[in-house]
Amino acid sequence: MHRRLFVFAALALAGCASLPAQAPAPPPAAGFAELEPLYLARATREALTVRVGSNGCTQKSDFAFYVEKRGEGVAIAFGRRKLDTCKSFAAGYADLSFTWAELGLAPTAPVFLLNPLLAWPGPGR
Repeated sequence: MHRRLFVFAALALAGCASLPAQAPAPPPAAGFAELEPLYLARATREALTVRVGSNGCTQKSDFAFYVEKRGEGVAIAFGRRKLDTCKSFAAGYADLSFTWAELGLAPTAPVFLLNPLLAWPGPGR
């Protein structure tokens, strides 16, 4: 919970520096308590792919996204709706692809991810 407050406080301060009188509003309750750490983010012509931690049961439907259009750019955040409760003996990950149409975005729009980006902590693969 503290990390979520820190992220939104940082966004509010950054918003004050770039937007005249209005700080960004936090995302509406989308079923997640905090932003999901990402191990990879890749944009192609067809989709935005993010790599998230997984114990073996993570699915795309377990995630929600929040999109905020700002001028020509777009801020996007991903969060878990459902925890992966599978028991795996080794750390794993899942690559989730969201098409630009699913996100409601044009493939040419500049996208700013709000999630923290972390180095993969598991075995090299």
